[in-house]
Amino acid sequence: MSSKDYANGRRPDAAPAALLSVEGVTVRFGGVTALDGVRFDVAPGQICGLIGPNGAGKTTLFNCISRLYQPSAGEIRFEGQPLSRVPRHRIAGLGVARTFQNLALFATMSVRENVRVGAHAFARGGFLAQALALPLARRSEREIAALADALIAECRLTDVADRLVGELPFGVKKRVELARALAISPKLLLLDEPAAGLNHEEVDALASEIVRLRDARRLSVLLVEHHMNLVMRVSDQVVALDFGRLIADGTPASVRAHPEVVRAYLGAAA
Repeated sequence: MSSKDYANGRRPDAAPAALLSVEGVTVRFGGVTALDGVRFDVAPGQICGLIGPNGAGKTTLFNCISRLYQPSAGEIRFEGQPLSRVPRHRIAGLGVARTFQNLALFATMSVRENVRVGAHAFARGGFLAQALALPLARRSEREIAALADALIAECRLTDVADRLVGELPFGVKKRVELARALAISPKLLLLDEPAAGLNHEEVDALASEIVRLRDARRLSVLLVEHHMNLVMRVSDQVVALDFGRLIADGTPASVRAHPEVVRAYLGAAA
């Protein structure tokens, strides 16, 4: 328990309930075990870095949280609710948003249109109301437009709001995907390799942005990233995987010095 906890009035024995609990999750693909009994928690308002060499199981775990994969064993709970009982299309409605390592944007649509797609997850009125342009649907469209404009401004995209996403530099596309993910007002933001393809200045800006979002929106972040400097700078907690097994879980300093983590990244000789 840090001095910050005392300053915030939190008793040392009053640990917050986990927002996300990964409880002994195992995933097998045929004879290959991609995750082997992985277990850790992410607290509300926490930035948790998920690290490990290629093939460690990081993206597999993200896909389990997103309900793209079904674990062979174990359970993932969000605010205490087992996600295995939640249909895939309801995950966003719980407050779980995700970005992807390979950008999942509509290249022939504008920035504004891409961000509005994210906001449409909570459109009111249903298909018939939208098709007939009923008052509820028109009001919902105005709300979506206002939300999209606010997110575009927040993510510094105003100057390119009406440009086609396919015409934009890679770093700007990353911000578009982030703005779209924020459209559902998430409680948990899953960032899959957000620094991939960014230059040093863009990585520095990303680090500041992740912390700002956590503080301003009071959300939790689970961050899969190979850029170790970024992970260690922004994370409150770091979880390390290797060959599908959890090998370390703790503060950035303790995980960075953990013998199993050193071995996984640098080899047995190190």
